Amino acid sequence: MMIKPTAVRKGFIGPILAKVAEGGFRIKAMKLTRLSLEDAKKFYAVHAGRPFYGELTEFMASGPIVAAILEKENAVQAWRDFIGATNPAEAAEGTIRALYGTDMGQNAVHGSDSDENAAIESAFFFSQIERY
Repeated sequence: MMIKPTAVRKGFIGPILAKVAEGGFRIKAMKLTRLSLEDAKKFYAVHAGRPFYGELTEFMASGPIVAAILEKENAVQAWRDFIGATNPAEAAEGTIRALYGTDMGQNAVHGSDSDENAAIESAFFFSQIERY
């Protein structure tokens, strides 16, 4: 998962991490970092052909992010359910995106869409020695 730049700028790291714990997720690795535009483009390469790709990658390179690996039974689906719909206006009450998202493009957090992508995304940010 990632806490995106707007949520970091607004001071939502603590409240979001509290929700992570509340949801029964265990943090296996975590760091505060910043993506270069080149790194953001690599990370979101799967979306390269989509109209929002440029805006997304520029946004993700606009400030610090928090990257983390979370653990829980069926973690990918559990996290996606827990964070809510991509559009915060459509996210269920009490979900992270409903509470802390600004709009569809700045929806507070990122969640992997499959176990395979979770492994790829985890390796993007963390070496094996950084995982606990």
